[in-house]
Amino acid sequence: MKLKLIPALFLCMATLPVVAQDATVAGPDGKLQLAVNCSGDKGASYSVTYNGKAMLLDSPLGLKTNMGDFAGQLKLTGHSTTAIDTVYQQSRIKASNIHYQANQLVCSFETAEGKKMSVTFRVSNNDVAFRYTLPRQNGTGSVRVMSEATGFRFPEQTTTFLCPQSDAMIGWKRTKPSYEEEYKADAPMDVRSQYGHGYTFPCLFRVGEDGWVLLSETGVDSRYCGSRLGDFKDGMYQIAFPMPEENNGNGTVEPAFSLPGSTPWRTITVGESLKPIVETTVPWDVVEPRYATQHDYRMGRGTWSWILWQDGSINYDDQVRYIDLAAAMGYEYVLIDNWWDTYIGRERMEDLIKYAHSKKVDVFLWYSSSGYWNDIEQGPINRMDNAILRKQEMRWMQSQGVKGIKVDFWGGDKQETMRLYEDLLSDADDHGLMVIFHGCTLPRGWERMYPNYVGSEAVLASENLIFNQHFCDNEAFNACLHPFIRNTVGCMEFGGTFLNKRLNRGNDGGTTRRTTDVFQLATAVLFQNPIQNFALAPNNLTDAPQLCIDFMKQVPTTWDEVRFIDGYPGKYVVLARRHGDTWYVAGINATQEPLKLKLSLPMFEGRKTVSFYTDDKQLAPVQKELKLKKGSVAEVTIAPQGGIICM
Repeated sequence: MKLKLIPALFLCMATLPVVAQDATVAGPDGKLQLAVNCSGDKGASYSVTYNGKAMLLDSPLGLKTNMGDFAGQLKLTGHSTTAIDTVYQQSRIKASNIHYQANQLVCSFETAEGKKMSVTFRVSNNDVAFRYTLPRQNGTGSVRVMSEATGFRFPEQTTTFLCPQSDAMIGWKRTKPSYEEEYKADAPMDVRSQYGHGYTFPCLFRVGEDGWVLLSETGVDSRYCGSRLGDFKDGMYQIAFPMPEENNGNGTVEPAFSLPGSTPWRTITVGESLKPIVETTVPWDVVEPRYATQHDYRMGRGTWSWILWQDGSINYDDQVRYIDLAAAMGYEYVLIDNWWDTYIGRERMEDLIKYAHSKKVDVFLWYSSSGYWNDIEQGPINRMDNAILRKQEMRWMQSQGVKGIKVDFWGGDKQETMRLYEDLLSDADDHGLMVIFHGCTLPRGWERMYPNYVGSEAVLASENLIFNQHFCDNEAFNACLHPFIRNTVGCMEFGGTFLNKRLNRGNDGGTTRRTTDVFQLATAVLFQNPIQNFALAPNNLTDAPQLCIDFMKQVPTTWDEVRFIDGYPGKYVVLARRHGDTWYVAGINATQEPLKLKLSLPMFEGRKTVSFYTDDKQLAPVQKELKLKKGSVAEVTIAPQGGIICM
């Protein structure tokens, strides 16, 4: 649905604590306020307050381009305000019906040479989104952006929850960066990032006792690069572009677009509590669909052998066992991972797909994104980056009834890579294929932009639990970060919910899971992705507690609403998600002590009891009835590295 723009004559009435204000705008309820200042030689800047408290201090705006410096001496030539009121629907994000209301401020600037730029700010009750727009001017029809002056200056009491950007062309088979580094919680701002390249979006900040701020970006497509935050310098963070070494040095780090044109949106989510952070929909509020689809894509659940049985399972007989597991669980999909073209072959794959269909299970197939920016051998390789071969491959998959692809090992955030993401999605939609990205960048509004996009990894995901005991030991800590940071801005293809105690094929070796079974069930609710490939194994049908299997048979993967209940990043989290008329309240505890909580659960108003999954004294899963107190209050205890679910 198109935005409804209404003249807003009184949007700039609020007084903000800045020295000079050339333009101001507040959210609909007046609490979130943004001021723009243009002070001649110093250029343009902005600041943000919430409920009278500073969340971002005076921070720079602007671009440096090959047709002019729009970050230095600027003059504000005018500004206008409008109100935005729009409703849209989504099936693949945290909410299904979204009512977006915001006030928009457009500031027009001019350089000393008379060149023009505008900045559009949209301010809702808890979100700011802004972008730059350059018109066609003096016959110039295209622009290259060398750098952004865009900065974020926080009050000095701020601490950080950030994921560092890695070096390029390092790690296994030279496949990094892939947004899989480890977070530090409550770290000071002035600590250098692990690799010295700043931090990947999204970035969470605690502004002392005053509130929380989440920074990210959205609307990135083939017309720009993906960005990140540089290291803390001169009292602030600034937007940084990709590193030259990404994609094995292929492609420019400087994005370019035709004129008139706009950059992606930078987003700032603000709240006195974590509730607005968890519940924000700003990544999708300010973008529009890039193309319509003729296909009816079905979301759902899947099995995949690789996560526990690894490369050795990519053979016909083992895949039959996982198809049978999917059928027994009532799941819609099976994901057949890398090497299938070698270890199964295309002819036998056609037979395997027919077998899956006979069991009412559809198929996703794995592909490498390419081979010329890493050293990957796992096939199929060198097909998805070539338009001719890609379309041939997709025609074959469409003829076989394959429903989706998982495309792995991406090379970075350059515009060239963003163009490949978009081209691949568009071609896949032509052939009725959904797309999961793995070893990849953060999704940036893509669920609304691309109708066949169904998930990205871009997180330290489940495979790391297999590779190293360190990640099992820290699983609960990381899981208590994702609902506040990575997963709040985009779907997260984590691939978890293990019921094996030992993470190998025989459930008798390899790394040891430290978390309880109910913790694992809770992550199936806490981690949002419309296509969930769970880490269940055929042996779980007989060796896992029946109540766990029964829960995993009915847990949904699409949600109509999310509500933050309680939590602190890295320590514990309790969220509520609604699917249709059913609410799921899930909580996990990363601390070393039992966590006693009194939870307000208004979604259960009118009920005296709820179905309650918890850990007993031996940390085994149990299901029982939990009595609700007056006001729909539940008193619960979550075991260390344990979980709860209320339904």
